[in-house]
Amino acid sequence: MAISERAGQPADPAQLVDLDRLVRSYHDIQPDPTDPTQRVAFGTSGHRGSSLNGAFNEAHIAATTEAICRYRQAQGTDGPLFIGRDTHALSEPAFETALGVLAAHGVDVRVDAANGYTPTPAISHAILVHNRGRRDHLADGIVVTPSHNPPEDGGFKYNPPNGGPADTDVTGWIQGEANRLLEASLDGVRRVAVDEAVAVSTPYDFVGTYVDDLANVIDMDAIRASGLRLGVDPLGGASVAYWPAIAERYGLDLTVTNDVVDPQFAFMTCDWDGRIRMDPSSPHAMARLVGLRDRFDVAFANDTDADRHGIVTPAAGLLNPNHVLSVAVGHLFGGGRDWGADVAVGKTLVSSAMIDRVTADLGRRLLEVPVGFKWFVDGLVDGTLGFGGEESAGASFLRRDGTVWTTDKDGIIACLLAAEVTARSGRDPGEAYRALTARFGSPVYRRIDAPATPAQKAVLARLSPDQVSASHLAGDPVSAILTTAPGNGAAIGGLKVMTEHGWFAARPSGTENVYKIYAESFRGDDHLARIIDEAQAVVAAALGV
Repeated sequence: MAISERAGQPADPAQLVDLDRLVRSYHDIQPDPTDPTQRVAFGTSGHRGSSLNGAFNEAHIAATTEAICRYRQAQGTDGPLFIGRDTHALSEPAFETALGVLAAHGVDVRVDAANGYTPTPAISHAILVHNRGRRDHLADGIVVTPSHNPPEDGGFKYNPPNGGPADTDVTGWIQGEANRLLEASLDGVRRVAVDEAVAVSTPYDFVGTYVDDLANVIDMDAIRASGLRLGVDPLGGASVAYWPAIAERYGLDLTVTNDVVDPQFAFMTCDWDGRIRMDPSSPHAMARLVGLRDRFDVAFANDTDADRHGIVTPAAGLLNPNHVLSVAVGHLFGGGRDWGADVAVGKTLVSSAMIDRVTADLGRRLLEVPVGFKWFVDGLVDGTLGFGGEESAGASFLRRDGTVWTTDKDGIIACLLAAEVTARSGRDPGEAYRALTARFGSPVYRRIDAPATPAQKAVLARLSPDQVSASHLAGDPVSAILTTAPGNGAAIGGLKVMTEHGWFAARPSGTENVYKIYAESFRGDDHLARIIDEAQAVVAAALGV
């Protein structure tokens, strides 16, 4: 990937989105359901797109919410529905559209009591708190967010009663029903005026309920007693009211370095491609907080819906998410929690093999699953999975007593765990990761994108191991060729090739005409480069190009 000269630089005023045009387009543009780019399409995290190109408009949200109401009725889900939104400009009108449809169906809708923003983990937490011990009148939720996507985007996702991201059988049903409604020009969609919808909604204290419960998942006493100087940048997102509440509730020395909420996100530094993107794992988007690292013992950030984390330390700067996940596993299962010996560690198959080595050393079972946090939900619910993490800076873990906390990614507790690690061990996560490399080796990791036609992407998604003839990778014997995940046998939609000292995984993009290669080596940069070169050759041969 070519790095833009704008990367890490303040956003140019000329590139800021026109908010009036954006919101006007949300209401005025009618999507064309015969155009695949203008239909409802649920990816791994709901329906996303921009109103400017007919991909995220009022009709999409009305149809999708109607479909969710019909799905709830079919499933017998008649408890409250918790709904929240982030700080993207399109989140507010989409939130209002959804409220109108939900109210027309008589759904008991729970909204933020202060009319504020609500992180994804707070929705998951609220669902699970309500449903604990219940077998009927179960709750579910909607989060209006495109996560860390650029300011012109909107997003809309559904969380069923398990509190986690909806599985493909759920999203497939909702997507199909929503598109049928689009094709019928919304005939059958029930709505009431937004004022009427607000009047019949029920206020819910998302902030207080979530914040007061944090001591049951994080050792807040240890953090307070340590006197650590903590810094946090919400990146203008939904956690902006949560961090001051956390600091006050638990008496922490915590400074919010930026409390600005601006739907244009004009305060951001540009990401790798010169665009504005609120990605806390990007050193370019995180340039401002990284520049403040010497002021704090540990600093952290969240993306716009706070389901991702970014950890900054004085010596290491911004940590690679894989490093954070490895340290988290070492801490939680290495004495940080008193969970049963049968409680497993979860990772996606494109996350670092350092996690494998740490887990094996701890004598724990590793659950390696395809990409997507949904694969961790069942294990988190029943307590058989203590931790689930993915390389894109998403993770959640159990309460201290071994019961479920959230089943969606929780960037807030991931940040607080970094402070707990520092408080209880006397070394920050960067130092803790260096200690792991001294024991297990120092891997280098990279992800690249390569062009692929839709037909080639389809071939890659259906590969079987016998279609890959490579016996060696970068000079090492191949130990495994996977097209299903070892942890649950689910298809990975691509392949993973492993050796003792490195691996690569290749899978098609769900949104672009590219395939992604993830690669890692425990033998250094030159070895990694060989792995990537040979990975591209393996994939090209499999695709017949």
